Amino acid sequence: MHVLFEEDGAFKPATILTQTDTSLQVETPHGKRVKLKTANVLMRFDRPAAGDLMAAAEREAEGLETEFLYEVCGDDEFAFTDLAQDYFGHVPNAVESVALLLKLQASPIHFHRKGKGRFRKAPPEILQAALAGLEKKRLQQETVERYASELEAGRLPPEVAAIVTQLLVKPDRNRLETKGVELACERSGRTLPQLLLACAAFPNAHAYHRARFLSEHFPDGIEFPPHEVPAPVHALSRADVRAFSIDDATTTEIDDAFSITPRAAGGWHIGIHIAAPGIGIPQGAPLDAVARKRLSTVYMPGDKITMLPDDAVSAYTLSEGRDCPAVSLYVDVNADYSIAGHSSRVEIVPVIANLRHHDIEPWFNETTLAAELPNAPWRDELKLLWEFATVLEAGRGKPSANQNAFDFNFYVDWDVETADGPGLVDIQRRKRGSPLDKLVAELMILANSTWGRVLADAGIPAIYRAQTGGRVRMTTAAAPHDGLGVDCYAWSSSPLRRYVDLVNQRQLIALLSNEPAPFGKGSAELAAAMNDFELAYAAYADYQRQMERYWCLRWLRQKGPDYQPEGHVWRENLVRFNDIPLVVKVPSLPNLDAGTHIRLAIERYDDLAPDLVARYVETLAPDADVLTTDEEDGL
Repeated sequence: MHVLFEEDGAFKPATILTQTDTSLQVETPHGKRVKLKTANVLMRFDRPAAGDLMAAAEREAEGLETEFLYEVCGDDEFAFTDLAQDYFGHVPNAVESVALLLKLQASPIHFHRKGKGRFRKAPPEILQAALAGLEKKRLQQETVERYASELEAGRLPPEVAAIVTQLLVKPDRNRLETKGVELACERSGRTLPQLLLACAAFPNAHAYHRARFLSEHFPDGIEFPPHEVPAPVHALSRADVRAFSIDDATTTEIDDAFSITPRAAGGWHIGIHIAAPGIGIPQGAPLDAVARKRLSTVYMPGDKITMLPDDAVSAYTLSEGRDCPAVSLYVDVNADYSIAGHSSRVEIVPVIANLRHHDIEPWFNETTLAAELPNAPWRDELKLLWEFATVLEAGRGKPSANQNAFDFNFYVDWDVETADGPGLVDIQRRKRGSPLDKLVAELMILANSTWGRVLADAGIPAIYRAQTGGRVRMTTAAAPHDGLGVDCYAWSSSPLRRYVDLVNQRQLIALLSNEPAPFGKGSAELAAAMNDFELAYAAYADYQRQMERYWCLRWLRQKGPDYQPEGHVWRENLVRFNDIPLVVKVPSLPNLDAGTHIRLAIERYDDLAPDLVARYVETLAPDADVLTTDEEDGL
């Protein structure tokens, strides 16, 4: 004798070994022994053998029609064996009974379960709704299949194209387009970026990286809303100075300039002049809302997304040949370069020149300073500021830059078309801590630390950059910056490029103008601006590093397929390239000491990662020109 029982939603036959009035000991066709309660037995049968029942019943069930069963069964609850007898017109055998049970179980929208082996037909209105739902799902699955098939074939359905940016950042898993994309990725073995690029959703990998970043951080686009650029709201006096700036060739947001005026008692008044958009863009103004939303200029090789619109930058940048509104720090410097005092004011500053690194560094560098500087415009001013900066650096007890590190400048010529798309990249390496770097860095540290102390002493809140125990953080309370060797440090020198600097500048302008500060003590709005800035600034920096890595791959490919770059072992199997700021993992690297000079071969590029696969080729003679990557705190 055999029985049929249900376990974990499945029907299982078994042979009776022993039984009592309340329980049975049975053995399944697979040899598993189970103890059953008599009440859990759905059916007893003699034939066929337990191991043959389900296969025979499944074959029999194929000939049964669900719709006909629905029509012939009554409206009341019924047992499957009763319906089997009505359907077949005789006492059904075990195969027929189980076949009908399987059909009922497989049609839950037609027949609702009411207990072990018992069912009830669904009311017509519920059945129609369920069938409509099934049809809808069928059509939806057809649509998903269509999307997936087109994507696998390299075609981008218009419906998918419309949500590409959403797919990159926050895909809606309930959308058919998203399901189609996921199915295509699964079947093709491609990642989402690879699939979208293969379907020409983006013309190249650069466009993909940019679209992904913009969709996350600039979902409304990078165009500025209609606006007016207000003029300075204060009547300002004109300073009797000749100011000049020192910047890279690509800099358009010129935040800082310098001036030197001899003192009657000996020494000099050294002026540090910072562009003052805070004079014309007050807290809460329409342009302030724009800056508050963006929080910083975003930099990337060959491009940038400015915090303020171009006309606002043009109105307040320290361009040569113009009288520019500025917040000035005047430092009284003795002949021995000691500081006798300082004062600050809001004024108009005449900017005489915008000096550029590439014009100055050939004649103003460590070598020429150790010998004799040639006769050149601004020679004496630059030398004096450099000597003052050297004294400032010694006084802090901290170098303004890591002398063993390099900076890299990326220049992209977008007019040149390459096999990878538009853009021919040039990467130029320059040693960090050059005389010009030290000059600018030390004067910015002096301005930011001095103004931070001025605000703190006046009891006016500001946003400070602090470092204790090796951890750099931002805070609204004045705190030491151990890395710079100053007792407080408030970013104030880049108000055209960083919202924190603009906020601090407004606080300073209010103090110098004897007006209430925009933010008072304990301001929740000031703390919120600081926290939002930290998050945005970190995200923008990550994107800049990612794009620099991408352009490093482009630079390597420009060198040709046979180019074998040189690098140095950094640690374990990580290698740092010599000529570009790129670190890669090299699995084939033998056990070499850190700093070992080696040659690599490039086997494969992945612009979407962006990453590459490199292979160790050989160890080279030692090279003292080793690049380090100690991160400098932003000035």
